[in-house]
This record gives sequence, structure tokens and C-alpha cells, in this order.
Amino acid sequence: MDTFAYKGISDGKYVEGDIEAINSDEASHKLKEQKIIITNLVRAAKGKKKDEKKGEKKKSSFSLFGKKKAKVEDVLIFSKQFATMVKAGLPILQVLSMLRDQMESPAMKDVVEDIRKSLEGGVTLSTCFGKFPELFDNVYINLVKAGEASGKLDVFLLKIVEALEKKEAIKKKIKGALMYPGIMFTVAITVSAFMLIKVVPVFAKMYDGMGIELPAATATIMAMSDFLRGTGGLILLISLVGGFFIFKFLTTKNEKFKYAWHKQVLKLPIFGDMILKSMLARISLIMGNLSAAGVNLLESIEIAKSVSNNVVVLESLENVKKGVFSGDTLTKLFLKDPLFPPTFGQLISVGEQTGQLDEMFGSVAKYYESEFDTVVENLSALIEPIMIVFMGILLSLIHISEPTRQEAISYAVFCL
Repeated sequence: MDTFAYKGISDGKYVEGDIEAINSDEASHKLKEQKIIITNLVRAAKGKKKDEKKGEKKKSSFSLFGKKKAKVEDVLIFSKQFATMVKAGLPILQVLSMLRDQMESPAMKDVVEDIRKSLEGGVTLSTCFGKFPELFDNVYINLVKAGEASGKLDVFLLKIVEALEKKEAIKKKIKGALMYPGIMFTVAITVSAFMLIKVVPVFAKMYDGMGIELPAATATIMAMSDFLRGTGGLILLISLVGGFFIFKFLTTKNEKFKYAWHKQVLKLPIFGDMILKSMLARISLIMGNLSAAGVNLLESIEIAKSVSNNVVVLESLENVKKGVFSGDTLTKLFLKDPLFPPTFGQLISVGEQTGQLDEMFGSVAKYYESEFDTVVENLSALIEPIMIVFMGILLSLIHISEPTRQEAISYAVFCL
């Protein structure tokens, strides 16, 4: 039998030692039975050479300062590959070395190398990820920590991947639902501005030469054209830009205005319902995963607050947290808070009564994901006719302002 030197994580602590086995597969199996998450596993005789090679690699590292930041897509790809390789039983240091070489993003490559070095130096994996809070949030780090403590890192890494995929799927659905109306509205405004600034003045000259009384619709369009082409257009532009920056300032610095705005966002027709259901789905998913990981309820609620920066949602979750601390049940607290629909509290009630809160949170997440999909589909079906009517009205107004055939002939005769 050969002797293998290993480094790993057990009960959230960094451990190392030697183990005898016929080959590396048996050594890995024995360590897994001891609930040790393997970070590195080598034959004892070859350990020094490998360590020397790793030391040489350390010299080639460089600072992250000034580098382009890693994207969310890079984190998702890394997490998928990391979870798959760890589940296959490969030592974590070896996995990180492989992923570092495979990463296409230079920024992500540097992050992975930094994590590998810290882990090799005896730092726990969750602490290594915690060095990059802009990439790995509280949910990510706490699930990794739970995986370290339970010896089931592969299971929790897969949960992380599932959570990241659902988060990105919700973002894409929201962007997809808003893209069509956004494009149509932008095109409509651009065409209208072009017509008022460039085309309508031609009609204005024609009508001035004819000396006839203008229809009310045409006169209105002419007045709008004069306004945009004169100082009024500049004033309008400055007002819009100034209004945007004032609104931005108030929503970041004035707490009362920020609260009122965030509350109004959740009351918007269709969009408010869509935003709320996407947040409920994510809150449920996160709390279900953390509950399954053994994270206490108060900490789970605190971590779930990272789902949104909407102060109304944060206030509601904080009130639930205080209520739990005071001894109230989740069911009572969710039913009492007007932000959460009655269905949400009733489903949580079933989980509390059966003692399977983590599973019920998972079911609630699926329920609200389904509800969110329905809202997005309804929105997509509703937007198209609304935009067609809007464009029709806009084109009709422009058409009304154009000279009739008789007026055009009169103008031609007048010119001759």
C-alpha cells in the first residue's frame, strides 16, 4: 500500500495528514467516509516536487488592480464547472488549477488563482470566496460554509448553481418582457422628433405661402414644431436631464422619497406584480436552501434581504426577523405583513406544521416562479396591441397635420 498526503476541510476546519491506500481512488473514498472534503491529495513521495511546482506558479501571479471585472456569466460558468468536478471526487486544489487554466475571462482567472493560493495556505474555502463579495454574495458563501461543515460540499455547490441559474433566468425574462415596448417607444419618439424638427417646417412654409386658415390639428403640430426647434426644445432637454439627476439624487439620499417611490413601484399595474413575484420566488429559494444547510432562521432572513434593494421589501423582512426573535411564528408574521400575499403565509404554515420548512420553501419558490412566468406571458400578450394602438394614434396625428391633396394642388398653382 502507498501513503498519500492529504489536505482538506472537516467540520469547517482545515485539516491535513497521511492516509494509506492502494491507490488515490481508495484514498479519496476513505477520506469521504470520514467526512473530509479533499482540497489536495498526492502520493507522499511526490509531494515535495508538486509543492515546488506550485511555488513556481505563485511567482507568476499578479495584482487584480486595474483589471477588468469578472461578469455574472463568468461566475455562473465557474460555479457549474466547480460543482461538477468536486462532485466527481477531484481534490479542490486540483479543480481550481484546472479551472484557472480553462477560464477565458482574465479577471475570473485571477480570482480563481487567488482562491487557490489562499486555500493552499490553509484558509477555509468559504473564507476564500468571501474575499470577493462583489462576485460571491452572502448566500453563496453561507452555502459553501454549510457544505464545509456537513462534508457535503458537492451537494451545496449544486444548490448554488441552481440558485444562480434561476436568478439569471428571472433577469432575462424581465429584460425580455421590457425590451419590445422599450424599442417601440424609442422608435416612436425618435420618428416623432424627426418629423417635428425636419418635416413639419416644410409644411409650415407651404401653408404660409398659401395664406389659408390652418386646421386645429395642423396648427397644434406646427406649434409643437416651433417649440422644439426654438429655445423650448433646449429647455425641455435640460429639464429632462436635470429631472433625471434630481430623481436619482432623491432616491439615493432622501429616505422618505426613496420609500415612497419603492412603494409605488410595487403598486404599478402588471409590473409591480411581476417584480413582487420574482422577489418572493428568490426569497423562498434562498431561505429553503439555507434552512436545508442548517443555517438558523434569523440568519437566513438576514441573508434573504440581499435579494432586493427595495426598502419596502427590506423593511418587511426586517419586521419578520424581529418577530421571529420575539418568538412569533413565520406564518403569523407573513400573514400580518401586507407585502406578502395570503397564499405565501398559508404555504409556509404547512411547512411549519409538518416540520419540513426547507422543502415547503422550495415548493413556494416553484409556485411563485410559475406565477411570475404567467405574468410575463400576459404582459407580452398585452404590450403588442397597446404599442400598435400607440403607434396608430401617433401616425394618425402626423397624417392629419399633412396637407390634403387639394391644398397641395392649390399650393402648386400659387407657386406657378
